[in-house]
Amino acid sequence: MTTSKSNELSLADRYRRAKSKSKFPEFELFSHELRFPLDDFQEQACLALESGAGVLVAAPTGAGKTIVGEFAIHLALAKGQKVFYTTPIKALSNQKFAELAARYGKDRVGLLTGDSNSNSEAEIVVMTTEVLRNMIYATSTTLMELGYVVMDEVHYLADRFRGAVWEEVILHLPKDVKVVSLSATVSNAEEFGAWLAEVRGNTEIIVSEIRPVPLHQHVMFGDELLELFESGSNKTRVNPELLQKHQARQRAPHRGPKNNSRSNYRGQPDRRFPRLEKSDVVDLLDRAELLPAIFFIFSRVGCEASVSACRRAGVRLTTSEEAKEIRKIAEARCGSIADEDLDTLGYFDWLSSLERGYAAHHAGMLPAFKEVVEELFLRKLVRVVFATETLALGINMPARTVVLERLDKFNGEARVSITAGEYTQLTGRAGRRGIDTEGHAVILWGQQLDPNMVAGLASKRTYPLNSSFRPTYNMAVNLISAFGAQRASKMLERSFAQFQADRSVVGLAQVIAEKQASLESYEDALQCHLGNFIEYSGIRREITDLERKGASWRSRGGKDIRETKSMRQHESHIAELKRTLRAHACHGCNEREAHARWGERYQKLRSEINTAVNQIESRTNQVSKVFSRICDLLQDLGYLQPEDDDLEITESGQKLAKIYGERDLLIAQCVNQGTWKDLDAASLAAMAAALVYENRRDDGDYEPKLPKGQFREVLERTELIQEELVELQTKYSLAPETELDLGLSWPIYRWATGARLDDVLKVSGLLAGDFIRWSKQIIDLLDQLAQGADAELAETAYNAMDLVKRGIVAYSYYI
Repeated sequence: MTTSKSNELSLADRYRRAKSKSKFPEFELFSHELRFPLDDFQEQACLALESGAGVLVAAPTGAGKTIVGEFAIHLALAKGQKVFYTTPIKALSNQKFAELAARYGKDRVGLLTGDSNSNSEAEIVVMTTEVLRNMIYATSTTLMELGYVVMDEVHYLADRFRGAVWEEVILHLPKDVKVVSLSATVSNAEEFGAWLAEVRGNTEIIVSEIRPVPLHQHVMFGDELLELFESGSNKTRVNPELLQKHQARQRAPHRGPKNNSRSNYRGQPDRRFPRLEKSDVVDLLDRAELLPAIFFIFSRVGCEASVSACRRAGVRLTTSEEAKEIRKIAEARCGSIADEDLDTLGYFDWLSSLERGYAAHHAGMLPAFKEVVEELFLRKLVRVVFATETLALGINMPARTVVLERLDKFNGEARVSITAGEYTQLTGRAGRRGIDTEGHAVILWGQQLDPNMVAGLASKRTYPLNSSFRPTYNMAVNLISAFGAQRASKMLERSFAQFQADRSVVGLAQVIAEKQASLESYEDALQCHLGNFIEYSGIRREITDLERKGASWRSRGGKDIRETKSMRQHESHIAELKRTLRAHACHGCNEREAHARWGERYQKLRSEINTAVNQIESRTNQVSKVFSRICDLLQDLGYLQPEDDDLEITESGQKLAKIYGERDLLIAQCVNQGTWKDLDAASLAAMAAALVYENRRDDGDYEPKLPKGQFREVLERTELIQEELVELQTKYSLAPETELDLGLSWPIYRWATGARLDDVLKVSGLLAGDFIRWSKQIIDLLDQLAQGADAELAETAYNAMDLVKRGIVAYSYYI
């Protein structure tokens, strides 16, 4: 106790001294407690915060942006205010909660992630961004005394599915709350910062492109590790030796490996330039002291195959003592998993690889398995991880080396090259601050890999941040409930999406002005003594366009009666235009063809100007226009009604306000019409699966199996409601509902009626991690139904939640 009292007095004394001597006493106190000096950008951001500004900090991965967020926490506590720390995903929230609880004590830190509610009234609360958005709409009392909101990974607002939530929060937070936005390096940080300043007030933009740990770029060519850039060129010239070897490889004849010999090239045609197995790459990196390493492989199957290949090759990166420690940690963390599920989950192979020092990490894994891998990697017990790109999103797993197997990936429809931003995000994991003096990025050479293309990716350090914001039905009723329709519309006009659209309008207006000047000079060249040659050239242009359209029709060979009739009308119109052209005064001009050449240029330029004008009209107030059309549709359906020159939400609208997701309106319609009231709990879970599930595969015309009883009839009624909505959405020029995906309905029904995990995974074709992820989303939707439906459906929804949240799903639910 004596020591504690002494420390308290010492702290108070230091605080008084700092306050008396410095304009920034809190920064002095905070920086004094750190064990390392702050970088310039960190100091600038912290001083801006203490001076009363909000901040946007854009810096490379691993540069230490979170220090600024931690200073915001320090400031809030010093002022007796609350601070919220938001993250894009639950895993990051859990990780940050653990860090802050260890630093400040569990009684001062809370966690809100939708499925976890712990100490929500604490001084520091970590949460997902969606939770904060919902709190704002509900005018939660938890927002009282809120001083700061830290928005980690704020560049996530570009995400087309969830990005709008970031903009909603930034727009609707109370004005006196300071926003601390932490972003990866983006090329338009100034534009984003300018928008933040417009909607939040005084905001400082702090950009750093300096990596605290230098990153060296390499290409692994066979068993050689070659530098990507020429030494001393400052990333401007590709290594000539690498180019020479690449060109020699391209010219080499195609010869396969000899029979009965061990091959390292996996079908590569030339023995002189083999592509190594992953086990050989791991061995080379180990000998070069470049571990720990993360291999980014854009395929879950590829991750697991790489682990298996290392195990078969006998790769071992741990001592016997380390292997025992790994087993002890893994067994402690997974001890409550049912024995019957362990084999189904691949536990024993997973543990065997872990003990050897390597593992996979991807969304298809059991969440507990992924957490163990993350912990062991941080503790340097696991030294190689084969991961998909989801690992790059903020999870604290820095490595000495990052290896990229290839530079393209399957995006669900086709193979596409990764972007410079993705390359930066992935390779940014290399180099651990305070541990490594340098980081390393290694690209595995392949026949299609052009060193110049790799250099282009590696030298472009930034990428643009573009808004994905769009109003939704749920957003509309929540905004109108909180602010009224007129104020809500004006607020949406201040979105980053509209801000960017308005800036593009300025550019288009400049283009129009320049083209208009050229148009006027063309008008002078088109003067004809016989008449209006601009009018004459317009007729000529229309005839040319119509003849091209007619030629396109004929090439398609349309035989339909309606098409034939349209074609005749089309040809008749062309004939009429030709008669008008011949009768025009300018047709007899002896300089007609010379004028016509200028006329073509004039008409082309006029068309370009018209297109630009249409673009301006479509971008001006585009967000509020969509919001207005949504409001009109919602009035048609009775979710909104006029009230004193404004709109208010009805009882049906209040139910819609509690439903978040892609199919919010369809779900609300079915709830309000009692469509699902006859379903039992297991069948309601199956219906929820159809509403949230999106298949990663294209199953063609596969007809999924469905639950018996009432389910089919209720499904038909649901699909009929969806068809009616599509008609309305088309009428109001809104994005139409997408068809339900029934691929998970039968597996979830089987799970809800007690089937074993191995049977359900076999029926669904899903990996355990995917099944759990979809199950969590189904539980979330059932919970929303329980909150907003009538008593009978609410009870069924609660029962359905209990049926789904069992076994491995219950075990993984809060992870």
